[in-house]
Amino acid sequence: MSKKTTYTLPIGPIHPALKEPVAFEFETDGERIINVDFHVGHVHRGIEWIGMHRNPVQILYIAERICGICNICHPIAFCRAVENAAGIEVPERADYIRVIMAELERIHSHILWAGVAAHEIGFDTVLHLSWAMREKVLDLIEYLTGNRITKAIMAVGGVRRDITENQYPTINNALNYYKENLDTIKSVFLDDKSIQMRAKNCGILTKEDALKLCAVGPTTRASGVKKDVRVDQAYCAYGDLNIDYMTPDLLTGEVNGDVYDRIVVRLLEVEQSIDLIEQCIDMLPAGDIMAEPKIPKLLAMLKKVEGDGIGRAEAPRGEVIHYVKLKAGDAPFTWKVRAPTYNNLLPWVPMLLGEEVADIPIVAASTDPCLSCTNRAIVIKGNKREVLDNEALHRMSVEKTRRLAL
Repeated sequence: MSKKTTYTLPIGPIHPALKEPVAFEFETDGERIINVDFHVGHVHRGIEWIGMHRNPVQILYIAERICGICNICHPIAFCRAVENAAGIEVPERADYIRVIMAELERIHSHILWAGVAAHEIGFDTVLHLSWAMREKVLDLIEYLTGNRITKAIMAVGGVRRDITENQYPTINNALNYYKENLDTIKSVFLDDKSIQMRAKNCGILTKEDALKLCAVGPTTRASGVKKDVRVDQAYCAYGDLNIDYMTPDLLTGEVNGDVYDRIVVRLLEVEQSIDLIEQCIDMLPAGDIMAEPKIPKLLAMLKKVEGDGIGRAEAPRGEVIHYVKLKAGDAPFTWKVRAPTYNNLLPWVPMLLGEEVADIPIVAASTDPCLSCTNRAIVIKGNKREVLDNEALHRMSVEKTRRLAL
């Protein structure tokens, strides 16, 4: 009888802050991953249930807290769902401001991700560089909304704050800062040989698998799939703007669908977001920013609505969908949310097959999952149990980088 040469490496559950916690189970032969499985649990914060006991205006502030980073796209998707159900027409100026805020969020999210990805392979200097650059967009967001993270700017039927001409110089200064410094980040990430060794031909997601597994956002575009809600079903002011799909071949001339390509796509999208914001500022129309500025009147109108609506938005991680069903009354009868991380879970399986244990952190991070942390992993070798926490996995990843750099 042949002796088993593989062992099981459970990791997780690693989604304690979202309603879809995931527990991974790897089968490894030495350091090589030969099988991947994961389990979706039922632990969640009850956000949808809470929302179904609040009116739509109150829900907006809950929707912002579905994700600490994506707190523009979720309110946009929720507002669009309610507006769709109630037949509310958003003023054109408000649509442009929504786009400006969504693209600022994309810049923030992608630069934050760049720092996290660098940390996973041991480049903490790049982490600090990226997060120092991130401060500029946070300062601009605070200047425009009054808050750095949860912005509270979206409203059913428009936006709560206007953007005036005397704010243009500050906006332009921030955008120019990123134009001048983006090449630095590009060079650090794309030209460094150690990053290339860790990212190229690692965590490959083929175009076929991306389509079959319904991947979204930069994860699917890095595999050559041209899918982006902003282009496919343009919402807000995106239909008026010059926008196209960002795929890695635009910079490198090829598509490999690996970790490196996912880095390329996000850097390209930061550059694209700067351009989209400038287009919006140049084309910003005059007019109102709210369909109905009186909140009591708006709520009285929504209380009478019966119907359902769907709102879609392209978050930094991919497509967000909100569904609401309104029945006469204060609160929605149903509110359901599908965040992009849910779609990007299954693609982890083909990405991780054949890779080494030390590659787990960077491959998982390359999809920019909305996870609060990786709790722990238990390795069982015979009768011996060994616990690998997040720190141990990170250390293994850093050690691999150092080995490759020799």
